Amino acid sequence: MERKQIKTALVSVYHKNKLDIIIKELHEQGVEFISTGGTQSFIESLDIPCSAVEDLTGYPSILGGRVKTLHPKVFGGILCRRELAEDNAQIEEYEIPEIDLVIVDLYPFEATVAAGADEPTTIEKIDIGGISLIRAAAKNFKDVVIVASQDQYQPLLDVLEANGAQTTFEERRWFAKEAFAVSSHYDSAIFNYFDGEEKSAFRFTEDNAKVLRYGENPHQSGVFFGKFDDMFEQLQGKEISYNNLLDIDAAVNLINDFEDITFAILKHNNACGIASRPQLVEAWNAALAGDPVSAFGGVLITNAIVDKATAEEMTKIFFEVVIAPDYDLDALEVLGQKKNRIILILKNAKVRTQQVRTLLNGVLVQDKDLKTETAEDMKVVTEKAPTEQEIEDLIFANKIVKHTKSNAIVLAKNKQLCASGVGQTSRVDALEQAIDKAGSFGFDLKGAVMASDAFFPFSDSVQIAAEAGITAVIQPGGSIKDQDSIDACNKNGQSMVTTGFRHFKH
Repeated sequence: MERKQIKTALVSVYHKNKLDIIIKELHEQGVEFISTGGTQSFIESLDIPCSAVEDLTGYPSILGGRVKTLHPKVFGGILCRRELAEDNAQIEEYEIPEIDLVIVDLYPFEATVAAGADEPTTIEKIDIGGISLIRAAAKNFKDVVIVASQDQYQPLLDVLEANGAQTTFEERRWFAKEAFAVSSHYDSAIFNYFDGEEKSAFRFTEDNAKVLRYGENPHQSGVFFGKFDDMFEQLQGKEISYNNLLDIDAAVNLINDFEDITFAILKHNNACGIASRPQLVEAWNAALAGDPVSAFGGVLITNAIVDKATAEEMTKIFFEVVIAPDYDLDALEVLGQKKNRIILILKNAKVRTQQVRTLLNGVLVQDKDLKTETAEDMKVVTEKAPTEQEIEDLIFANKIVKHTKSNAIVLAKNKQLCASGVGQTSRVDALEQAIDKAGSFGFDLKGAVMASDAFFPFSDSVQIAAEAGITAVIQPGGSIKDQDSIDACNKNGQSMVTTGFRHFKH
C-alpha cells in the first residue's frame, strides 16, 4: 500500500484547542509549517519554526483579514497534481512549494447566528479563505491530506502515531469525505440564514451518525444522525434501537407538556398510562393502572427524580427504557438489577421545532405542534360550565390527546388516563375503543372527561360519551355541525369547551 510523505503543512485555524498536540507530533516527524497571523504566533510560541503566508505570497493580509490565503502560491501548492509533468513544471517555474497537509477550521457562523448577532457581524463570520482551502485540499486528496475540523484531530494523530507523517490513498480519501461534510454543512447553515422563513429550498444536514442494529424491523437498516449524548446520559443498558428512539422521542415530547409530578408509560409512541400525583410512587401506580397489559415492554418517563419506593414498584413489571431527570442512588441499585435495562438521565429536554418526513419523491417539512392549551384557551359553548376539577382534567386529557395518533379520543379522571382510542379511522370507533378499554380495567367513567384531537362531525360521539358517564368534553370545534354536538351536551347535562386548535398526529 503506497504511502505519501507529508513534508509541508499549511495551518490556519480559528480555534487552537488541542492544536499543540498535532503541531508537536508533526514537527517531530520533520514536517515544516506555513501559517497566518494568530496561528503562526501560536506555532512559534511552541518553539517551532513557522513560515508566514505573507512571505510566500508577497502580499500582506488585506481588507481587514478578508484576504489572507487566496493566492496562486497557496492554492497552486495544494492543487498541484504530482503525477502531471505540466503541473510540476509550472510550480517549479513560479516557485510554488508543494503543500501536503492542510489543517483549517471555519469561522463560527452558526454560533454567531445562535448568539443573536446583528447582520454585519454575522456576515463577517462567513468564511471565505478557510472554505476555499478545504475544497481545494479535498479535491486533490490523491496528494493532499485535509483536516477540516477538530473532530479530525484524533484520526490524524492515530495515523501519525501508527505510520509517521505518511498517509495512504484510502486515508486521504476518508479525510476528504469528512471535509466535504464540514463544507456542505457550513454552506447549508449560511443558506438557511439567508432563506429565513421563505423556505425556498430544503437544506438540512446532521453529523454524528450512529448505525443501529436494524431499522423498524430486522430486515431494514437504520441510522440515527444526531447528538444523542447532548440530551441524555445512558447509565446502563443495551444498545438503543430504532424503535427505542421513536418511543424516547414521543416520551420526551409528551412529558415536556407537564409541570406537575407526572409518570407516563408509552408503547408504539402512544401513552398507554399516564398520571399526575403529589408523590411519584402514586403517579407511577396510577399510570400503570391505566393499562397494565400494554405497559409490558414499554418506555417509561417521568419529570421527577426517581426514588427507591417508586423504583421498587416499577421493577414489578418488565420495561425496556426509563427516562428521568435523575435517580436516587438506592433507586439505581434497584433499577440496575436488569443489566439490559436502558436507564437514561434526561439532561436537556430541548427538541427541534420542525418536523421532517420523506414521502413520495420529496420531503415534507412542518412546524412542530407546540401549542399546549390552558384554561384561558377554553371557550365554554354549553349551558353548563365545567367545574374546577373538570377543567384540570380537561387540560390533562387534552395534553395527552395532542400526543396520540389520530383519530384519537382520551378519557381521563382525576389527572389519570382511564383509556384512549388510538389511530382509528372513525372518531366513534376511537371513543368506543376507549370506553371498552376503560371498562376492561375497572374504571368508573362517571365524572370523567373526554378530549378529542379534532372536531366532532356529528353528535353521536358526545351522546355515546354521555351514556358512559362522561360529564365534560374538550375539542377544537370548527365543524359546520358543532351546534348539534353542543345541543346534545345541553340535553345530557354535559359541559363542553372548544379551543380552536386541532391536534392531528399522523
